[in-house]
Amino acid sequence: MSTKVLLLEDDALFGETLGDFLEEEGYDVKLCRNGEAALDSTYGDKFDIYLFDINVPLIDGMTLLHELRGANDTTPAIFVTSYQDKETLAKAFHEGGDDYMKKPFDMDELLMRMQALLRRSKGEPRLCIDTLCLDRDSRMVYYKGKELRFSAKEFTLLELFMRHVGDVVTKEMIVEALWSSSESMSDGAIRVYINRLKQELDDFVIENIRGVGYRFVS
Repeated sequence: MSTKVLLLEDDALFGETLGDFLEEEGYDVKLCRNGEAALDSTYGDKFDIYLFDINVPLIDGMTLLHELRGANDTTPAIFVTSYQDKETLAKAFHEGGDDYMKKPFDMDELLMRMQALLRRSKGEPRLCIDTLCLDRDSRMVYYKGKELRFSAKEFTLLELFMRHVGDVVTKEMIVEALWSSSESMSDGAIRVYINRLKQELDDFVIENIRGVGYRFVS
């Protein structure tokens, strides 16, 4: 089955040229000229990767990706744009972009970046909730456009919460995830890890369900 690409590009000539190049490389490309059409396409189809220009009609590429990430869409996304400034670059990653290509660019380089993202996504996809993203490959957490570093157990606990967002995570689930059978668990350590997450993730609430466990709420 061909890899499906959603290409958002309002420059007709460039969009068709890039689309033809990718199709020659074996990709199945859906070209949209405005953000509204691209959003509609995501309702009716499942794509493997997004290529979004930023300055497009109706819904700009950054706003579109922000909406998709808010709906827990973790599809790898590359921005392809004429913007050159660092502020736009930072915002692109803040809104959930995985990579960024400045026009004009070498199409073979874009192809290599796409392939790298697709390899990672087929292994263990990046887990995102709103502006919070967790990357298992790099063991990094990204929140509101900033990189956060957590200890191994804090990282594992956060991943457990994110995979069960809104549900009760029992103490037994936490112990099983954080400690091996040869290690001694600690209630005090769990509280320390949770307090650390609370300090760093101020838009999220970790509710203590007395006698049962915790609930992670966005």
